[in-house]
Amino acid sequence: MTTPPVPDTELLRLDHQVCFSLHAASRAFGGVYRDALKDLGLTYPQYLVMLVLWEDGPRPVKAIGERLRLDSGTLSPLLKRLETAGLVRRERSTDDERSVTVRLTPDGEDLRERALPVPRRMLAATGLTLEELRTLRGLLGRVTGALDEA
Repeated sequence: MTTPPVPDTELLRLDHQVCFSLHAASRAFGGVYRDALKDLGLTYPQYLVMLVLWEDGPRPVKAIGERLRLDSGTLSPLLKRLETAGLVRRERSTDDERSVTVRLTPDGEDLRERALPVPRRMLAATGLTLEELRTLRGLLGRVTGALDEA
């Protein structure tokens, strides 16, 4: 059985826009993350940088930006604030002065322990099971890949 065609006027409705659903979910996540990260003294974008460094270790700024899909104009102020907070250190490469490597300070490494409850708190807030969340993440990865190709 085939699905009947949907009129363009129906597709144009706000409630049918996947981009709006993603936007609304992102804003809702932002509110919950703001509360969850308050005690860590991190904003959501700073948390993402810390996740990369906790997972991958010292990284060039360019690699962090690529992984997080952030341009240098957005990433540089973030890194500066993390450095001012004593969580990271930026070091110019001795081989290539244009390259800056970001590494965790001892305080930045210690913060990881305090961040351990955040993912479970976020999972609980979504109302999804771990398996549902994995499925959603997989679907969003497919959408992102397709949009990157488009």
